[in-house]
Amino acid sequence: MSKIIVPEGYTSDPDLYTTQLLIKEIKDYFQINLANNLNLKRVSAPLFVSTDSGLNDNLNGFEGPVIFDVPEANNEELEIVHSLAKWKRYALKNYNFKMHEGLYTDMNAIRRCEVPDNTHSFYVDQWDWELIMQDDERSEEYLKKVVNVIYRTLKSLDEYLCNLVPQRHKLLKDQITFITSQELLDKYPDIEDSTERERLAVKEYGAIFLMQIGTTLSNGKKHDNRAPDYDDWLLNGDLIVYNPILDDQLELSSMGIRVNPDRLNEQLKQSDNLERLKYNYHQMLIDGKLPQTVGGGIGQSRLCMFFLQKAHIGEVQVSYWPDDYRMALENKGVTLL
Repeated sequence: MSKIIVPEGYTSDPDLYTTQLLIKEIKDYFQINLANNLNLKRVSAPLFVSTDSGLNDNLNGFEGPVIFDVPEANNEELEIVHSLAKWKRYALKNYNFKMHEGLYTDMNAIRRCEVPDNTHSFYVDQWDWELIMQDDERSEEYLKKVVNVIYRTLKSLDEYLCNLVPQRHKLLKDQITFITSQELLDKYPDIEDSTERERLAVKEYGAIFLMQIGTTLSNGKKHDNRAPDYDDWLLNGDLIVYNPILDDQLELSSMGIRVNPDRLNEQLKQSDNLERLKYNYHQMLIDGKLPQTVGGGIGQSRLCMFFLQKAHIGEVQVSYWPDDYRMALENKGVTLL
């Protein structure tokens, strides 16, 4: 377990049910407005997929999924999803969505390799969304356009909660700042830790969209790893905000324009993952059978934690926490659901 951070003088609200009511307000308001603003329709999504399908997101490449077999299906191996990054593109084709239409869904996952802390847990809940776009819209300009729509939706939620909760103050700045991972390194060349560079940037700007994650920087390192077979590393990014309660950065969303056949091949070569081309999903993409899309995930508990200014994600999410971890937080005035 990682270090527990509890701000001085902080205690959880003892009225747990009021917190639950506010969680529902946040989720209902945000998903309805996100769907309207991006032209998304709600669909159901899988909790697990076949290992052989190639549909699961392998995140940074080293996090192992929860795997189980099914005796009544010839002991086929199935995996709890990490995210639905690839499944959504496949679903848009199967559901016959049209140009500039998209889907969103509740994604629930187990990330067994996660290291729990104030903002991470073994359980992940997020809105996964995906939108069909034109091939000639594959550009930084189009990506920024979509990001601004999402940020306006977040700002609208911020204002809505100010009307709902007495004496609450807005948390978000009027504008989001766009910066690439290389520009961030150039801005803070003496800071080795990429997360600390993010923290310094959001303290200055309030909210940033950090672009081009997965590419190798001038220092020979990557800002962070990304799977090679969904986001185009040149056209992706993380939406990160300054979180006052922890005086830290908080990533609310990861998203990007998805790979086309050329970028898929290039990124599989760069990451030494060409063996993935054996999967049906990857063959469909190479053969041009999947639509060009933009998409991402938006953390539901992260959103609630931020807008309610909770110090720990376990205050807005029911997950598993070891007894000693839970007790340590209780002793510091933090009650986990």
